[in-house]
Amino acid sequence: MKAVTKTKLNSSKKKTRLKRFLTYAAFVGPALIFFLVIQLIPFYLGIYYSFTSWNGISSATEWVGIDNYKRIFTNDQRFFDSFLFTTKFMLAAVIISNIIGFSLALLLNAALKTKNILRTAFFIPNVIGGLLLGFIWQFIFVRGFSAIGELTNLAFFQQPWLGDEKTAFWGIVIVFAWQISGYMMVIYIAALQSVDNSLLEAARIDGANSITILTKIIIPLILPAFTICFFLTISMAFKIFDLNISLTGGGPFNSTQSVAINIYQEAFTNNNYGLGTAKSIVFFLVVALFTTIQVMITKKREVEA
Repeated sequence: MKAVTKTKLNSSKKKTRLKRFLTYAAFVGPALIFFLVIQLIPFYLGIYYSFTSWNGISSATEWVGIDNYKRIFTNDQRFFDSFLFTTKFMLAAVIISNIIGFSLALLLNAALKTKNILRTAFFIPNVIGGLLLGFIWQFIFVRGFSAIGELTNLAFFQQPWLGDEKTAFWGIVIVFAWQISGYMMVIYIAALQSVDNSLLEAARIDGANSITILTKIIIPLILPAFTICFFLTISMAFKIFDLNISLTGGGPFNSTQSVAINIYQEAFTNNNYGLGTAKSIVFFLVVALFTTIQVMITKKREVEA
């Protein structure tokens, strides 16, 4: 009798475990399959193809070892020029986007009647697709600014914004910051709303001015938000492609060519898929290094604060 009861209990436990497993599999399984198919498998295939000479079309692939990587570091000046441009763009875009996003968050965290409308208005550019946004701003820079320049004779609007190396660089930075600042603003607002108002009131009673409250209380308390925003803007700025290709196409004379455009042209225009994937692996490692260092530094600041 005891043996039968024990067998039934074991059978019941197995059924319960199977039911739990099937429940977890039903929820996690589809996401795991998509992650494997869309992320992991193409990534490992990219690593394999980076050691081959393949045009991306034919079925024949030739194993070349590390020749693609040697070529990148010894005989591809354009790739390093695109890396230099992308790094400079990243630094400028990250600083400007976060300053604007944080400033808007401070403004719209106040008791304004129209703050919800303004939050929506500032966030809308982030919803617009990069290619569409780029073509809109291309029209503004080429047609709109020239028309304003003719009416006002202001030198700022009379410049060849997308036709000169320096102004084209700042044109891309302006559009990127305009698009992404609203997204950063939302993150900063969420962090500001978690700050205890009693701390701010106590500081005001003790005689602290607005700058002291901002630098000594608010910013240290919301440093995790800065960590997130810096991480997002660094990765987005490094991977810029759609805005870049729709605004300047990498011109004039490849002076504004991002790494993503360089990789795209190598793989799909020049049909050097093996070399293009090798460049993408190098690019991945550099972006991973930058973002890891940034997270480590800002996380350390959080602990100190």
